Amino acid sequence: MAQIRIENVRKDFGAFNAVKSSTFTVEDGEFFMLLGPSGCGKTTTLRMMAGLELPTSGEIYIDGGEVGMKPASQRDIAFVFQMFALYPHMNVGKNISYPLYSQGMAKADVKKKVDEVAEILGIQDILNKPVGGLSGGDRQRVALGRAIVRSPKAFLMDEPLGALDAEFREHMSEELRALHDRMGATTVYVTHDQLEAMQMGDKIVVMNHGVVEQFGVPQEIYDWPATKFVANFIGSPSMNFLDFGGMVGVGTHSVALNGVKVEVPAMREGAKGPLSVGVRPEHIHFSDDAEYRGRVVASEYLGTTQIVTLATANGEVKARIPANVSVRTDETIGLKFDERTLTVFEGAKGTALRSVTNEKVLAHG
Repeated sequence: MAQIRIENVRKDFGAFNAVKSSTFTVEDGEFFMLLGPSGCGKTTTLRMMAGLELPTSGEIYIDGGEVGMKPASQRDIAFVFQMFALYPHMNVGKNISYPLYSQGMAKADVKKKVDEVAEILGIQDILNKPVGGLSGGDRQRVALGRAIVRSPKAFLMDEPLGALDAEFREHMSEELRALHDRMGATTVYVTHDQLEAMQMGDKIVVMNHGVVEQFGVPQEIYDWPATKFVANFIGSPSMNFLDFGGMVGVGTHSVALNGVKVEVPAMREGAKGPLSVGVRPEHIHFSDDAEYRGRVVASEYLGTTQIVTLATANGEVKARIPANVSVRTDETIGLKFDERTLTVFEGAKGTALRSVTNEKVLAHG
C-alpha cells in the first residue's frame, strides 16, 4: 500500500476552476474520506489521483513518486465506480479475473487469486452466475472483488454505495470498513453523506466550491469546525449560529448575547463584528435560572431524544434534549450552553477564531 500526497493541485475546465490549490496527505493504510456537496470538486480530485483527469497545476505523489502527468495504467491503483461498471456479458468470476488476465497472469494463479477474493467477500457461490441477475449488494461486492484482486497500491472509490437503498447501504458500509481493516489498504472514498464519512473515515477532507475547508479526524471536525460551512455541513441537526455585533479581543473568554454574558473558550486572536457563536444542539441545556431565553417554536420526537426549535434574540436554534422533557409551543425557556464546546466565527468570512481549545485543530487547515 502507499501514501498519497496532493500538493497545491488545481484543476480548470476552460474558464471554470473546479479544484483550487488543494493540499493534503493520505497516509499509508488510512481510510480517507473526501466529503462535500455536489459540485464541490471531490470527484474531480479523486479522478486526478487516479489519472483519469490531469491536474492543471500542482503535484500528486503515490508511494513517493510524482505521478501527476502519468496515465492511470502507470499508477497501480484500483478505481471503484458508483454504478459498478461491470461487464454484462461476463459472469462474476470472469469479471473479477479480467484484470489479472489483462496482465498476462497464468490461469492457475488467476483461479487461486479469484478464489481468495471470493472467500474474503463471501461470494464463492455466485462465481458462475451472470452479473445481470445479481442484487445491488452482490454487484457491488463483485466490483470490489475486481479492484481487490490486483492488490494495488491504493483503492479509490467514487460513492460506491450511492446506488443502494438506505438500509443495505449502512450494512455495506460496515462490511467495506471491515474489509479495509483486514487488508490494511490505503483507501480514498468520495461521499456527500456526512454520516457515512464520520462513521467510516480515519481522516476527512471537507471540500466546498473546489476549496479544502478542513482536514482532520472526524471528532476534531465535528467538535471544532474551521468554518461556518463545515459547522453547517457536519451534524444533524447542524450547528446553531447565534449572531451578534461588537468585537472580541485576544484573551476574551465571554461574549454578550442580547445583554447576557456567555462564557466561551479564551480567544487566541481577536476580530470585529459581525460575529457568531456556534453551538451544537446537544450542548444546549434547559435551565429555569438561565438568563438567556428562547421561545419554543416546534418540537420533533425522535424516540430517545427530541429536537426542540426555539426563537431567540440572536436567531433560531435547535436543541437536542431527552424525549421525556415536556415542552409546550410558545413557552419561554432558559438556555444554558456548554461553554467549552462553543466556537466563535467571523461573520464576514465565516472563519472560526482560534481559541485555547481549538487552535491545534484549526492549524490543520
